[in-house]
Amino acid sequence: GSWITITPFLFEAKFSDGTQIEVQVNNEFENKTYAEKVALTYLEAIGRLPELFRKDVETVWIHKGNENFGGGNNNILIHHDRGLEEEKYGLLEEVFLHEGAHTSLDSDHSSSNGWIEAQIADNGNFISDYAEEYPQREDVAETFPLCFALKYKRDRLDNGIIQKIEKAIPNRIKYCNNVFENMN
Repeated sequence: GSWITITPFLFEAKFSDGTQIEVQVNNEFENKTYAEKVALTYLEAIGRLPELFRKDVETVWIHKGNENFGGGNNNILIHHDRGLEEEKYGLLEEVFLHEGAHTSLDSDHSSSNGWIEAQIADNGNFISDYAEEYPQREDVAETFPLCFALKYKRDRLDNGIIQKIEKAIPNRIKYCNNVFENMN
């Protein structure tokens, strides 16, 4: 593969909390009106993310295709066909929490002494196979959203699931709760 140069459709998203994000929509979406409609599909969900998960998001890139989403480098990468699938199954916000964690939390936490100590203290337990397979790359993005749900959306979780999570990763839960309590 080689690099190509395109001129994307550009939009500035402004959220009620003062956050601004540049949205770059690939010109494969043909015209600015359609590109804006596609962008708005995702911006509402991104705007609902807790500030902690979007504090470092400066840009959103949107392309056609059914490829994975991505997060990091102050960016969230969206592939529209995959996004429509995630939306259909009610998973879009969960995906954005994961990618937002990559963008806004990885650099501060994934290699921090406190996080690594919490991983070790949790005796090799991980919240998902993905986090276990890639602990340096995926554990923060897999764990922080669930810890956020435990702390702020607990009533939406099944008690059996809560107990499993709390038994598996108590030290990372404590770490995340400390981050949540020191957000301001």
